[in-house]
Amino acid sequence: MQQKILLIILLVLTTACSINSGRYQQKNDSTPTRVPTTSELVDITPREEPHSRGGNKSQYIVRGKTYSVLKSAENFSQTGTASWYGKKFHGHLTSNGEIYNMYSMSAAHKNLPLPTYLKVTNNANNKSVIVRVNDRGPFHEERIIDLSYSAAYKIGMMKTGVANVTITAITDFSLPDKNNTTILTPTPTDNTNQRKYIQVFATKNKLLANKTAQALQNLYQINTIIPENNKIFRVQMGPINDNQHLNNILTRLKNSGYPKAFSRK
Repeated sequence: MQQKILLIILLVLTTACSINSGRYQQKNDSTPTRVPTTSELVDITPREEPHSRGGNKSQYIVRGKTYSVLKSAENFSQTGTASWYGKKFHGHLTSNGEIYNMYSMSAAHKNLPLPTYLKVTNNANNKSVIVRVNDRGPFHEERIIDLSYSAAYKIGMMKTGVANVTITAITDFSLPDKNNTTILTPTPTDNTNQRKYIQVFATKNKLLANKTAQALQNLYQINTIIPENNKIFRVQMGPINDNQHLNNILTRLKNSGYPKAFSRK
């Protein structure tokens, strides 16, 4: 009888913990254990993209409130309070089905179509950052945008946690000063045998491989492939023929959750 009572108590406690934690490992958000690296503070390059299949319904409901999604970000600008989100959400899916990386240059917005590129300026110090909106939030009446940890760090809002910002949508992708580093392809003089790739990781989970590959391609703007052999899916980025660029990407990957990533031909 005593063993049955103990079993019931343990079951209740386990159930309670599950309810409290929900889909995340942490109940409350927290600051990462390290600051962003230099390479992780580089602005993302805006590029023309189709709207994501997920996260773009004309309306959605959160906590009983209905939010509308804009059909276009053309001429969009807004001033208000920015916040940021970190470890609690790191590695989990964003609203459009990508994987949130707190060290990427991304953001969440309640109404903009996904994805949208924004210039975010901290009005207190005039520091700015370019981010890619791929998530919904913040669902707080007084806040207009949730920035990734790296983006918030870059514009100097970590001491206060929030900042008054102006956000402006980027919809013209033909500017002459655009850093055009989209998908890398070999030049005609490249030796095919010398083409190098980065293998990020291998998994038997095809869905995980697909979602990670999509997220990495959007984040780094480098072609990502998923060769399969014996039901093992290998997420690889490339080809990358510039060794310095390859090493920079490899370092960023190792510092942002892929410590076993390596280069290969």
